Amino acid sequence: MGSKAGEIVVRTLASAGAVVLAGAVALAGPQAQAQARAGTAARDDDEGRLLFTFKDRRITESSGLAVSPTHPDVYYTHNDSSAAPVFYAVGPNGRTRATFTLRGASARDWEGMAASKDPATGRGVLWFADIGDNFDGAWPDVSVYRVDEPTAMRDATLPAVRYRFRYEDGKHNAESVMVHPRTGRLYIVTKQFAGGVYAAPKRLRTDRINVLRRVGSAPIMATDAAYAPDGSSFVIRTYFSATVYRAPGKEISRVSMPPLDQAESIAYTSDGRALLTGSEGVGSPVYRVPLPERVLREIDATRAKAAGDRKAAPTPTGSADGRATTAADAGPDARRDARAADADAGVPNRAVALWLAVAAGATGVITFIARRAR
Repeated sequence: MGSKAGEIVVRTLASAGAVVLAGAVALAGPQAQAQARAGTAARDDDEGRLLFTFKDRRITESSGLAVSPTHPDVYYTHNDSSAAPVFYAVGPNGRTRATFTLRGASARDWEGMAASKDPATGRGVLWFADIGDNFDGAWPDVSVYRVDEPTAMRDATLPAVRYRFRYEDGKHNAESVMVHPRTGRLYIVTKQFAGGVYAAPKRLRTDRINVLRRVGSAPIMATDAAYAPDGSSFVIRTYFSATVYRAPGKEISRVSMPPLDQAESIAYTSDGRALLTGSEGVGSPVYRVPLPERVLREIDATRAKAAGDRKAAPTPTGSADGRATTAADAGPDARRDARAADADAGVPNRAVALWLAVAAGATGVITFIARRAR
C-alpha cells in the first residue's frame, strides 16, 4: 500500500473479511458447517504431521510455498506484501540455507509461488506471483516473475523475467499461481466468493500484457494452488480445507487440513503423494498431509488413462491457435461442471449479501480511521 495507514486498512479488512466469512458459513446451514469443521478438525492420521517450523525470523509472513524440483529436501518460501523481492531456501529442519534477491523485480503484493522444470533443459524454474489486489481493482495489471532456480544454495541475486497480466473479465484479487509441469502453462486462481481458475496464454510475452482467460470455477476464498509434479492433478487451498482436481471443474475430493491461524500456502511433495501446507507469522509451521487412498486411486487412474497420448494436462479446451476457451465456449458439459463447482461452495445468496453489507460498512469505518492516522 505504500503507507502505514494503507497497511492498517488492508490488514483490518482482511481480518474483518475472515470473521464475516465465518458468519457466512454459519448461515449456510449444516452441510457447509460440516465442511468447515472437516477443514479444521484435528485428526493426526488424516490431517498430517508437523514437518518443520520456519526458524528464520525474517520469514514473517510466509505466503507462498514450493518444493525444489532439482534440490532434495529444499523448500522455497517468500513473504507477503510490503516486503522486498526476496525468497528463502529452507532445509527440512526449517533453517534457511540461502537467501535470494530478484534483480529487476518489485514486490507490490507477492501472494504465491510455483516451481516447475523447463521441458527443454530440465532445469528448475521458479515463479513469483505479484497478484494480490485487496480492493479488486487497485492495480491496472498484475505481474508474475520467472527465475531460473539457483544451482547452489548460497546467497545470491538472480535476474528475473517479468510477465504482465490482466483478466479478460475485469480485475480480481488473487493469491494462487500454478504451472503445469508438462505444458509449462501458467494458471492464476482468484480469491473471491465466485472465484475462478484463469489460464495464461500458451506462449507468454514480455513486450505486452498477457490476457488471462477463465477456464473453471474455484472454491470460496482460495489462498493457494499447486500442480502435482507429473501434472495428473492440482490442488486449491482455502481457509477451511483443500480440494484436489483432475482438471478445472473436475473435482476428485476434498482433503482435510490441519488447523492453522491463517491458511496461506500449499504444495505437493516431490512424489506427489502428499501435500504441504503452511501459515503466516514468525516461526510459522509447515505440515505434511498425506493424500487419502481414494484420492491416490483417482489420480493413478487419471495418470493411466493419459499415459497413451501424453496429454494428461488439466488444461483448458483450446482452439487450433492455442487460445484458451472459456467454460461457456466449451459446451454444456463444461458449463455444467462450472455450475456444479460454484454450487459446491456451500454458501447461499443471503450469506453473500450479508458479507457484502458488513464489508461495505467496515470499509467506511476503516477508511475514516486510516485518514485520521495519516
